[in-house]
Amino acid sequence: MLRLRWGLRVVSCGLSAPGSAACGGPWRRLRSVLTMAEDLRAAVASPTKRLNSSSEVVERLEENGHQNKRLKRDADEEDAEDQSKKSPKRKIVLLMAYSGKGYHGMQRNVGSSQFKTIEDDLVSALVQSGCIPENHGEDMKKMSFQRCARTDKGVSAAGQIVSLKVRLIDDILEKINNHLPSHIRILGLKRVTGGFNSKNKCDARTYSYMLPTFAFAHKDHDVQEEVYRLDKETLAKVNKLLACYKGTHNFHNFTSQKGPRDPSAKRYIMEMYCGEPFVRENMEFAVIRVKGQSFMMHQIRKMIGLVIAIVKGYAAESIIERSWGEEKVDVPKAPGLGLVLERVHFEKYNRRFGNDGLHEPLEWTEEEEKIAVFKEQYIYPTIINTEREEKSMANWLNTLSIHDFNSSAVGMQANNKNSKNSSDLEGSDGCDDDSD
Repeated sequence: MLRLRWGLRVVSCGLSAPGSAACGGPWRRLRSVLTMAEDLRAAVASPTKRLNSSSEVVERLEENGHQNKRLKRDADEEDAEDQSKKSPKRKIVLLMAYSGKGYHGMQRNVGSSQFKTIEDDLVSALVQSGCIPENHGEDMKKMSFQRCARTDKGVSAAGQIVSLKVRLIDDILEKINNHLPSHIRILGLKRVTGGFNSKNKCDARTYSYMLPTFAFAHKDHDVQEEVYRLDKETLAKVNKLLACYKGTHNFHNFTSQKGPRDPSAKRYIMEMYCGEPFVRENMEFAVIRVKGQSFMMHQIRKMIGLVIAIVKGYAAESIIERSWGEEKVDVPKAPGLGLVLERVHFEKYNRRFGNDGLHEPLEWTEEEEKIAVFKEQYIYPTIINTEREEKSMANWLNTLSIHDFNSSAVGMQANNKNSKNSSDLEGSDGCDDDSD
């Protein structure tokens, strides 16, 4: 720039027209200076362009970098989703525990939201955790879903088993439980054979029935519920009567809609007994346990109801054997509150596949502690508190006097019709293992 200004000063020194001789030398110098100035401008402009070009490249690289990060993030999410979809589907069983209060049983009624069931919450959790596709939740056959026992309204479980096909995602139990209410828990999981069906492969089921011991007080004795304590003689009588059920008998009088000649009314009972009483919140309770191959609707509650009627003095002991004959017998049905599915047994399956090196035996020794904790936290308190508040057992005991334990078949048909109209249509609340 200094050279340019110097050249202009030279030109301005009184020069003649460019064409004159006097001006030839200076004019040539001027043109030379102008050419140099033009070159200088070009030289200055060229780095600027290069700088601008470099900035554009940097900006483009940065923009591309952000795009690449977004693409990578989207790709990672898609990969995770694809990984979930590509996770191997395997046949498994889930060990479930739940408190049945507030639910209309175990089995899901697809398309009906009027009555909430345990399976409604379970299927929702399986979908949300990514274990099954959403369309499998609408059609449970697609995941080969099968429950071992269909517990009914109000009935709880400490050892329910369901079999199904799921995606074996990481931390599967934790993820499923994260989407379940606290009173429904998945306590265990095991791989099983591809053709496994939890209902058909089950050899036996064990139920418990928790009840206040004042239910065994004789009808002629005026007892206070919280003061009553079960004596050893009465407990022995209870166990003697419960033992009568052991073996194979025709239990058509202990359910509905089965005649005395229906082969499916015959059931095999392996054991039934009442344990030692214990006190909870100033009230004494006892637990009756029964193990059988399978049970019909309301069968266990009626078996217990008839024993209570005998111990209290409403019916003779001979009524048990009479109930197995073709005669129709009025058998009272104990409340459903205390009934709990304790355990299901797969002894034949375990013998065949439990030690084949590929599958585990369906035994839950390691989960026993978790099962016990769940019962103490959710099942027993529900039974105890509900009994104290609603007095379901006390109210039911007051109805025993209206039963006619020597009624004829005609009278029983009328009684059954009235009973069905008044209670069964409201929803069953017993157990039903084999009538899905």
